[in-house]
Amino acid sequence: MTRILIDGRNLGLEKGTGVATYARNLSYELHEMGHGVEVLYGYGAGPSRNALMREIAFFDSNHGDRDRIAAAIEAVRGRLAGPLAKHAFDVPISGRVVSRTFSARLPYFDRIVNSTNVFGRSHATFSAWKMMSRLTMKNPPDIAHWTYPLPIRLKGRPNVYTLHDVVPLKLPYTSLDNKRFYLRLMKRIARVADHVVTVSECSKRDLIDLVGIAPERITNTYQSVDIPEKFLAKPDDEVAREVEGAVGVDYKGYYLFWGSIEPKKNIGRMIEGYLASKVDAPLVIVGAMAWKSEDELRLLNEENIVFRRTIENDEFTRKRVMILPYAPFSLLVSLIRGARATLFPSIYEGFGLPVLEAMLLGTPVISSNTASLPEVAADAALLVDPYDTGAIARAVRRMDGDPALRADLAARGRIQAAKFSREAYRQRLAQVYTAVS
Repeated sequence: MTRILIDGRNLGLEKGTGVATYARNLSYELHEMGHGVEVLYGYGAGPSRNALMREIAFFDSNHGDRDRIAAAIEAVRGRLAGPLAKHAFDVPISGRVVSRTFSARLPYFDRIVNSTNVFGRSHATFSAWKMMSRLTMKNPPDIAHWTYPLPIRLKGRPNVYTLHDVVPLKLPYTSLDNKRFYLRLMKRIARVADHVVTVSECSKRDLIDLVGIAPERITNTYQSVDIPEKFLAKPDDEVAREVEGAVGVDYKGYYLFWGSIEPKKNIGRMIEGYLASKVDAPLVIVGAMAWKSEDELRLLNEENIVFRRTIENDEFTRKRVMILPYAPFSLLVSLIRGARATLFPSIYEGFGLPVLEAMLLGTPVISSNTASLPEVAADAALLVDPYDTGAIARAVRRMDGDPALRADLAARGRIQAAKFSREAYRQRLAQVYTAVS
């Protein structure tokens, strides 16, 4: 059995990201492929000689106590190994700490290790020394698969890096990354990685052109989509009750977007196009405010944003655009299933997982004709120029007024989603691991 380490850099974030979804899905696919799955976290708690305290500290972000002797041993180890070395210690998950609260965020794992603030410390090390940190641990795994561009290598083992896209280089005005640091790191990974994985042919071309990765050293595995059967099999009337109870809109009576509210998602133009369409069905946006979110929402005001519930009669006030900053996964799946159609006119995506999720759930999609999105959607969605608000408005009106079109796209979407099966994804991953082993 091959033991494979993945990083928990995004898995540990409070609200998660698309990369967190990628890493979580990867952990389950590795398990299904028969590999041992080990996950590296970078929480702030230091090592302890007491196994129970290591488990407690892992689940307690406020845990500040440090085992002084264990911390002193780590400090000596660090001085002897040099500034580039980062050591990880095992975190026993015995079940004595009740962790069910975190079950939605935890990946599949056979082993969890933690290296104190390793992701931040390796970032600082690369900034100062322009060198990759070396991760060490007792009983190291056979392969490290980093799900994000991190300046870390597992010492003495093959290292595979997933680079999802080059948004900070391709669309520098849409991100807050330090572009010089980012480009230097990407080029370093391109040199030292045993292999690079990406998630679309579009991203592969960009990585070859902008970062200089040799074509034979990069593989497009795409992504798979997998939604638990209990959500797929939920009766429509139950989905309708959940949607109506949570948002106050009718089943199949609204349009839906979900994702971070940030420039590359094109929220501003999406809202402009939706409002110009003058359809009666409201637009529901599920997403946390991110960078420049206020600019993206500039068209909204008190007259058309956010639902309100009156105290007297517990009824929802109807608004054209409704914003939910968060929805748990079970509710999000119901919202996707209950939508008349989903809107995802993003400017650029390395893959575009929401498009695939909507198609798997049988919900029609309006998306972009740019970047990787035509690869994912093919002829199973209405594709528009994301910069053309008139085109977005026309697509919404067309979708709204044509039930036969919605039914056709729903059927095509399920067929297209099946092409991104877990089995095909595992085959592509297996070829990568065989090549580096």
